[in-house]
Amino acid sequence: MNVKVVASNRKAQHEYFLLERLEAGIVLTGSEIKSIRAGQMSIKEAYVRVDGNEAWLIESHIAPYDPASRMNHDPKRPRKLLLHKKEIAQLWTEVRQKTLTVVPTQVYLKDGRAKLEIAVAKGKKNYDKRESIAKRDTDREIHREYKIR
Repeated sequence: MNVKVVASNRKAQHEYFLLERLEAGIVLTGSEIKSIRAGQMSIKEAYVRVDGNEAWLIESHIAPYDPASRMNHDPKRPRKLLLHKKEIAQLWTEVRQKTLTVVPTQVYLKDGRAKLEIAVAKGKKNYDKRESIAKRDTDREIHREYKIR
């Protein structure tokens, strides 16, 4: 199984508690998949909208593929996610009832197909962010001390 990470959303780890992760396929056009294979995708501002029976990737940016010229795609168009009905229903109930959100964490190529890892997430408060930054700094200090010794 050959996996190549194309884009990752490192900010999601800082902004949210990531509770559950799922793998979803993405419905793409030809010029979009070629651009993704060239590594020209960003999901920093992206989010996932779940309505009754579909899931959509919103505000992700896939750069236009130059050789496609006039047959190119809209870089910011909404893209449908491929998930099982049960997974979509589960996401829908968690978003509505538990006031959680669904964020994309990374896009990767798995056996030549573009896959999106999404996570059910709960927003962090400012004190939670400070706590995680402090923990990361102390871990870094401890690692430096062991490295020196």
